[in-house]
Amino acid sequence: MKHCSVQVRGLLTRDELDRYNALMDVGHYLEDQSRHDLAYTVQKEIDYLVQPAIERLKEKSRQRDRDTEEYLRQKSEME
Repeated sequence: MKHCSVQVRGLLTRDELDRYNALMDVGHYLEDQSRHDLAYTVQKEIDYLVQPAIERLKEKSRQRDRDTEEYLRQKSEME
């Protein structure tokens, strides 16, 4: 099973994180049983589950870029 990044996991809601951990457990069990066909399906569900957190991470990055741009604009106006 492929984990998502720590940054993405940090932005999962409590419900999303609980579901993520449960799906990872199921996926690891299926891999141990050599049921890679079913583990693939579970991995796809995990990928779908983390999409909102990925979008939240992207938005944080865009906000940081806007804040930096605003800071630099104000700094240049003061000079």
